[in-house]
Amino acid sequence: MARGRFDRSRPRPSGPRTNDRIRVPEVRVIGDDGSQLGVMDTYEAKKIAQAKGFDLVEVNPKARPPVCKIMDFGRFKYEEKKQKNEAKKRQKLVELKEVKLRPKTDDHDIDFKVKHVRRFIEDGNKVKITVRFRGREITHPETAERQILVILDEVDDIGQLEQSPRMEGRTMTAIVAPRPRQQQRPPKSEAEPKADDEGEPAEA
Repeated sequence: MARGRFDRSRPRPSGPRTNDRIRVPEVRVIGDDGSQLGVMDTYEAKKIAQAKGFDLVEVNPKARPPVCKIMDFGRFKYEEKKQKNEAKKRQKLVELKEVKLRPKTDDHDIDFKVKHVRRFIEDGNKVKITVRFRGREITHPETAERQILVILDEVDDIGQLEQSPRMEGRTMTAIVAPRPRQQQRPPKSEAEPKADDEGEPAEA
């Protein structure tokens, strides 16, 4: 059986109408540089867009006449998709990572742990810093707190304290979360003034 003239099974193209899909007699046109070109015959608007190597894209179909813009529609779709993907990344589930220490962890290993914490924060995750005590180590909780504070100080440019160091059984824990992007600062190594040859801070 032959289908009717209007085939409802055929999917309609998604997105704004472009070029030959714009079938109204006249449109209000915005140039590719944002300038107002005024109301003109749709065919003429298509010719202008084509001459520039661009597309005529309907951006406000409800206006009278509809508003169209001359643009590179392929690049527009690419940028739109890119922005959506970035928004999805920002909305991803934040994980709670954990970095474990011992009260006897030496300075070299502390530096290694700092790199782990920094990487987790840069990935958008919170980090639980845990120091586990054994035997009589628990009689010196200040050692564990000092270790945690050293790590927090090293990542202060991108992280902020969410839970202060506290005892949980035979462990001391703290939680650091990513700073909002607008609150992030340069790392300490970049923010501190460089010393001159005689050891004095360089003048600004």
